Amino acid sequence: MDSRTVALIRTTFKAVAADESGPEKLAKDFYAVLFTTHPQVREFFPASLNAQRDRLVKAIGHVVDGLEEQDRLLPFLAQLGRDHRKYGVTAEHYAAVGEALTAALRANAGTELWTDEVDRAWVEGIDLITGTMIDAAEQQDTPPVWTGTVIERREVLANLTVVRLRLDQPMRYAAGQYVSVQIPSRPRMWRYLSPAVPANDNGEIEFHIRSVTGGWVSPAMVGRSAVGDQWLLGSPLGGLGVPRNTRRKMLMVGCGTGIAPLRAQLMSMTQRRSNPRVHLFVGGRHPCDLYDLESLSALAVASKWLTVTPVIESDENPWWYFDSGEPSSELPGLDPRRIGQIGRVVAGYGPWADRDVQIVGSPSMVQTTKFRLMAAGTPTTNIRHDPLF
Repeated sequence: MDSRTVALIRTTFKAVAADESGPEKLAKDFYAVLFTTHPQVREFFPASLNAQRDRLVKAIGHVVDGLEEQDRLLPFLAQLGRDHRKYGVTAEHYAAVGEALTAALRANAGTELWTDEVDRAWVEGIDLITGTMIDAAEQQDTPPVWTGTVIERREVLANLTVVRLRLDQPMRYAAGQYVSVQIPSRPRMWRYLSPAVPANDNGEIEFHIRSVTGGWVSPAMVGRSAVGDQWLLGSPLGGLGVPRNTRRKMLMVGCGTGIAPLRAQLMSMTQRRSNPRVHLFVGGRHPCDLYDLESLSALAVASKWLTVTPVIESDENPWWYFDSGEPSSELPGLDPRRIGQIGRVVAGYGPWADRDVQIVGSPSMVQTTKFRLMAAGTPTTNIRHDPLF
């Protein structure tokens, strides 16, 4: 795909999404066209499309922004193709989605912006996207979906639960990746979760789940999950991870349950003969949010290459937290606890120009931390995080 084609695609999408109501209108028009022309695909989607519409536009934006870096984009699309097997989609469904997206973009761009050249550019772009996903799905020999039985549920905070499952067969995910998950009480409402432990031959997998106020799925995961429940899991996604034999030092920054994929990577690294230096900043709003300090302390004590610095925004717990036994920052192997916004604290240590950087947390936390590090002198190319949708 040449630079002219990429520029036409990007300019069109930015123009359509520039208006405040643009993304929502684009998503609504897309689903209206798709369900009118191919009503049979409606069963693949949840009853409520509110969250789905937002994720759709963010996903399109992520792909559009990555068209010039196809060495990163194509593996991401291949992962999506393998993951979408869980829906039972076929090449025909991909064609329907491509046609609906083109129609929605054309309607929102208007006749002046949507020229024949723009139309050809989008056809080429959509062919690249769908072709990559279809090829990856057809070549994959792993299951389209795994079944996991809940074998342990542990309430850590009022709004945070650790759930451990045993899969019907082992899943070979890389530590740091994430998977889509569906629970029995929320059919067709898939959510992304990051395993907190490396892949293992026993097929056991652990998730750290925080309830999002007003959410459809996370409150059910936190409040209603029970031993014996059967969850469905899609194929692994994401590109975080520490390559073997690398000498590049690492900076890891995680907030809340964002510690899960970072912890999984650290646990995996302990099985190697040698590792680069790793500095992990683990943050939370309150002391109780640093719920996994004991395991991080054990990792730091056993791994001389690992430094762990806890960061909190307030040294007082919220009014609803009554347990006075939260982990202490004086645990062995941990740096003294720092107080402040985590992005500001991390950037205050210097530019980290010699480090590969991973950031995991809420979209706002990831963006803020990334911008602060860039302002401090961290090269943008050194910073990695999963797509924010």
